[in-house]
Amino acid sequence: MALKGNLRDFSFSQLLNLISLAKKTGTLQVHGLDKDALISFDEGKLSYAQNSRHDNGLAAILLRKDKLTDKQYQVIKDRAENIGDKELGLMLINSNYVTQDEILASLKQEFVSTANDLFTWAEGIFQFENNVKPAPDKISLLISLENIIIEGSRQLQEMERLEDEIPSLDMALKFTENPGTNIRNVNLSVKEWRVVSFINPKNSMHQIARTTKLNEFEFRRIVYSLIQAGLVEIVRPEGIEPPSSKIPTLPVKSSKEQKSLVNRLITRIRSL
Repeated sequence: MALKGNLRDFSFSQLLNLISLAKKTGTLQVHGLDKDALISFDEGKLSYAQNSRHDNGLAAILLRKDKLTDKQYQVIKDRAENIGDKELGLMLINSNYVTQDEILASLKQEFVSTANDLFTWAEGIFQFENNVKPAPDKISLLISLENIIIEGSRQLQEMERLEDEIPSLDMALKFTENPGTNIRNVNLSVKEWRVVSFINPKNSMHQIARTTKLNEFEFRRIVYSLIQAGLVEIVRPEGIEPPSSKIPTLPVKSSKEQKSLVNRLITRIRSL
C-alpha cells in the first residue's frame, strides 16, 4: 500500500528519515499549491529528482549549471530534442562539450537542490510508491540522505528568518538613492545579477522570482544580501494602493448597544 499524506501533518524531513532508515526503494510524488516535485530513492538513497517549475532535461540542467552556453544549448535542442538523457550524455562527452564528472556533479547539485526545496513547502499532498523507479532514459545517482536532512533542516531555519526579514514577496524593490558604492563594482553571482537586472518598483518580488526561475529560498536569500549591502530597499509596487488604515467599527446601531457588546466581550475574556 502506498504511503499518502500532507506535508502539513508529516514533514519532508520525517519522510526522508523514514525512507533512509527503512532503506526504501521507490518514488515520492508531491503536489503543492502551484508546483509539483518527484523524488526517487534506491535502497534509502536519493537517486533522482525533478521539479515542475524547471525543464528537467539534461541539457537544461547543464545550462543552469553554466556547463553549456546558450548557443550550445540551442544547438542541442534543435538537433537532439528527442534523445534521452543517457544517450545525450554520451554524445556530449564524446563531442567534448562536457566531461562525465561535470555531468554527474551537475545532476547531483540539481537533485539535492530539488530535495532541499521541499523542506520549505508548508504543505503538499504526497504519495510514496514502492519500487517505482525513474524512467529508463534518465540518469540515476546514489546520494546519501544524511547530509540532505541536515542541510534541509538548517535551510528551513534560515527560511524562517528570511520570512521575518522579508514578510511578503508581493512588495517590490528599488535601488537605494545613496548606496555608497557603484553596483557595477560589487562582486555578484550570475543569479544575483539576474535578480538585479529586474529590480524596478513596477515589478513585484513574486514576478522577479518567477522570471528568474529561482525558488523562494534562493530568491529571499539574494534579496536579503542585497538589502544588507545597502543596495536595495523594499517598497510598495507602483500603481498598487496601500490597504485601508481605517479601523473598522463594531457593527451596532447605537453607542449604548456598542457599550453593551464590549462589556459582554470583556466578561467572556475574563471567564476563559
